[in-house]
Amino acid sequence: MKGPVKIVTIGGGSSYTPELMEGFIKRYEELPIREIWLVDIEDGREKLEIVGALAQRMWDASPYDVKVHLTLDRREALKDADFVTTQFRVGLLDARIKDERIPLLHGMLGQETNGAGGMFKAFRTIPVIGEIVRDMKELCPDAWLINFTNPSGMVTEAVIKHFGWKKCIGLCNVPTIAMMAEPKLLGKELQDLNYRFAGLNHFHWHKVFDQDGKDLTPQLIDHINEKDGGTPANIYQAEFPLELLHSMNLLPCGYHRYYYLKQAMLDHALEEFRAGGTRAEQMKQTEHKLFEIYKNTELHVKPPQLSKRGGTYYSDAACECIRAIYGNKKIHMVVSTQNNGAIPCLDGDSIVEVSSIISATGAQPLVWGTLPPAEKGWLQMMKAMEECTIQAALTGDYGLALEAFVLNPLVENNGETQRVLDELLVAHEKYLPQFQDKIQELKARGVHCDDPVVMELMRTGH
Repeated sequence: MKGPVKIVTIGGGSSYTPELMEGFIKRYEELPIREIWLVDIEDGREKLEIVGALAQRMWDASPYDVKVHLTLDRREALKDADFVTTQFRVGLLDARIKDERIPLLHGMLGQETNGAGGMFKAFRTIPVIGEIVRDMKELCPDAWLINFTNPSGMVTEAVIKHFGWKKCIGLCNVPTIAMMAEPKLLGKELQDLNYRFAGLNHFHWHKVFDQDGKDLTPQLIDHINEKDGGTPANIYQAEFPLELLHSMNLLPCGYHRYYYLKQAMLDHALEEFRAGGTRAEQMKQTEHKLFEIYKNTELHVKPPQLSKRGGTYYSDAACECIRAIYGNKKIHMVVSTQNNGAIPCLDGDSIVEVSSIISATGAQPLVWGTLPPAEKGWLQMMKAMEECTIQAALTGDYGLALEAFVLNPLVENNGETQRVLDELLVAHEKYLPQFQDKIQELKARGVHCDDPVVMELMRTGH
């Protein structure tokens, strides 16, 4: 790829956009940018204008003459784009509040990307990413789609496998955080180590070797429960049993705590919920404070307070991925991409999160090989859950949605499973047109969530 590029960010009013701008400014000499377009919807207009003004101040303070365009017209922005990044949240943080509160009211985890909430985020998001892909096919047919909208693995699988857009890579900040924290624990630099990751988004394991091929994984397992052991800030750090990890000789990602330590994570989530609301409600307050900071016309850098949000480093990973494609860098990154045999126990066209080499041709996954029986079983079950979720999102098939719920280990089979599914469907009616027939049936039967917070969100149209 030659010449300056046009970059379009869908969900441009996100609080993460300053990190994206910082990443592009830092890499400008290797990734010259012609123009940047930030796209949002009417409900996000105010945030788009605030963060867009900060983005322009950041560029104006740099040595580079780059114009940041703001628009609510996605098609206007997409015309002749070279790279499209996606960081949107259908229904905004109010939707996440419902995703988390409703399951917790019934004694189950509402985790926003892995549990019942994560599946509903997929139900809302996948139809919208399909509309974006349809526009891209018409307006920028050669563009790369770099997705960090969660649940990133399922969204990326829908884009590649179901919507037919092969030039797509999904990103996550969890491997990035691990590779930033772990070398310090060993007294080494990242370039001194060889990392290998394999699994699914928010459900991967990894191993670490030195330059002589010595396996350093056991040493890092001993550090995993420490404060700086590589767990993202948004995950409660319940203690892994080290005997289990040493038996596996694999480093689980932070999100594995929800599966290996489900009761401890549920207890903590319920305690937090009763004390002051869900994490989504905490993040809404954090985001409000961030945008107050962003309004300062003297500010022209990414503020340090942004690191308090759990998704920090997503944007920087996106910039690095785009730089690698543009410059044919052939660098190692951990991305969601088509399996193509990297993990033999999963289908070749499944989307997996694995160590890959990123170049002008996209992501080339590195073969991990055979996984131990337990990890193989986990992956096959989780991929089945993902596939049911994607199909339900595409078709509005209630039975498939229920099957996905039953498969998901974080959805407790306590007699409340179907009730939680039904209440979430009704609560998210505005953003689930594919389920409208079922939602009307549920409403006619009187299904609703009587939680005052959820009721107020629905009353105000959220």
